[in-house]
Amino acid sequence: MLAALLAFAFLSPLVAGPSVTVWQQLVSWICLVGWLLCAPALVWPASELIRWLGASAVVLVLTGIWGGTGWPFAFPLAVLVATALAAGLGASSSNSDTSVPTAMAWGLFGAGLLNAVLGLFQYYGLAGDLASWFASPPAGRAWGTLRQRNQFATLLSLALVAMLWLYGTRDSRQARWGLMAAAVVLIAAAAASLSRTGLLQFVLVMAVASAAAWRERRGKVISGSFRLPPPFVLLAGIPLYFAFAAVLPYLAAGSDGWVAAAALTSRLQPAVVTTDSRIVLWQNVLSLIAQRPLTGWGWGELSFAHFATLYNGPRFPVILDNAHNLPLHLAVELGIPAAVLICGGFLWMVGAAKPWRERDPLRLMAWGLLGVILLHSLLEYPLWYGPFQLVFGLCLGILWPASPKRPKAISRKLTTFAAAAWIAVIGYAAWDYTRISQIYLPREARLPAYRDDTLAKLQGSWLFSRQVDFAELTLTAVTPANAAQMHALAARVVHFSPEPRVIVKLIESAELVGRDAEAHMWAQRFRAAFPIEFARWLEDRPDDAPEL
Repeated sequence: MLAALLAFAFLSPLVAGPSVTVWQQLVSWICLVGWLLCAPALVWPASELIRWLGASAVVLVLTGIWGGTGWPFAFPLAVLVATALAAGLGASSSNSDTSVPTAMAWGLFGAGLLNAVLGLFQYYGLAGDLASWFASPPAGRAWGTLRQRNQFATLLSLALVAMLWLYGTRDSRQARWGLMAAAVVLIAAAAASLSRTGLLQFVLVMAVASAAAWRERRGKVISGSFRLPPPFVLLAGIPLYFAFAAVLPYLAAGSDGWVAAAALTSRLQPAVVTTDSRIVLWQNVLSLIAQRPLTGWGWGELSFAHFATLYNGPRFPVILDNAHNLPLHLAVELGIPAAVLICGGFLWMVGAAKPWRERDPLRLMAWGLLGVILLHSLLEYPLWYGPFQLVFGLCLGILWPASPKRPKAISRKLTTFAAAAWIAVIGYAAWDYTRISQIYLPREARLPAYRDDTLAKLQGSWLFSRQVDFAELTLTAVTPANAAQMHALAARVVHFSPEPRVIVKLIESAELVGRDAEAHMWAQRFRAAFPIEFARWLEDRPDDAPEL
């Protein structure tokens, strides 16, 4: 049951409403509640881990208050609470109970293997009816159920780490051969993902595992009967990856996806890597950090900061809502001191734990899983997605369990209360999100109670007020009569989603209320951020366009 719950967090096809990640997040939290109710125990993790999570929560609250950004930090606070609960579940393995790590390993392995098979079907355009359940890429690409190839590749790397632990704990030769055969499927799907992040993760996993296997063969046994595959077998996985990357496109020859399928080699060209859009993105983020190094721009404000800033050099060409690097993202939104506190505190815990000296197989698996997620976090933002948060929390608990000198187990009543409280949070969020999503549906598809006067009935949302404001702004025309109200609304929404249709209404309403200098300023930023859309807008209103 625990393994199935973890796998379902990665496999859930539920997507609806204005924000595609909300239902995945809620499903992941439902799976966490299932773990709370079904796992043998909830245990206090180490005091240093509790202090780190608590300090991170305090930093979020204080920066939100000082920055005046309201409640956007409610989501990361909820994530920290969920991570703490997951860590309590992972910490239960400290009392020699292997049910949680076994469930975690089988859940990741199962989710990864199913995604690998689906991804290969997608690669060759053979997903068929499954394509109606999940967002399917064009032929020649693969991302399984995760809608993004780097997340898909990270799940496959997590599954490989879990497979190595399962292999080492199996006594049956038949079971080990079966796991190795499944690993070949995972490697093929990883090659089909065309993910450079996935390639880096895969090489590191195979290299570190082969080094550990080599130490085993040198007489430095990891623990008991645990035994990894031979080092040469693990190292052979690296050329096998490149062989799949070369062969898979030719197997697709003649299909519409052949050209796209051959893209991995072009993505590894030095000229492509050095001019990657992430380089420009990080340059822009560093510029924003330099403007507000101490307090940051506020949680959730990166997209607005990027739009509102005129850079001297190249500009990342789309809406930028994440720095694609966790330390940089914390620094640009919370400030350098907060980023140093959060990241430095975690690095201190890792250094004190000395993972390079680790010999326990379970902890080695947890370090491997944690390393894969953290490596991805240096290039994107997997910890913004519920399934990866759940795995991250479980690993934290395994690696930082409670001290033997303090009470460990939390009473079953308290665990049940925590599960019930979390169900209430999920239920409210699901109800509120379902309610506000009605305005984004055609009238006939809405719930009967929301088919008429929909916007008026959505006011007062505590969690999703920004989505309601966005809908109201985009559905309402700017007129002289409502210009002041629309200007105030647009000024709020541009912090949520600074896209052309929002910016246009911000400029037009500013002009109507006599704020010409402000309209000119926003028009300058509009032209810099979205030159094509700006030119199209000028064509629609050539007589009274602002002079730039």
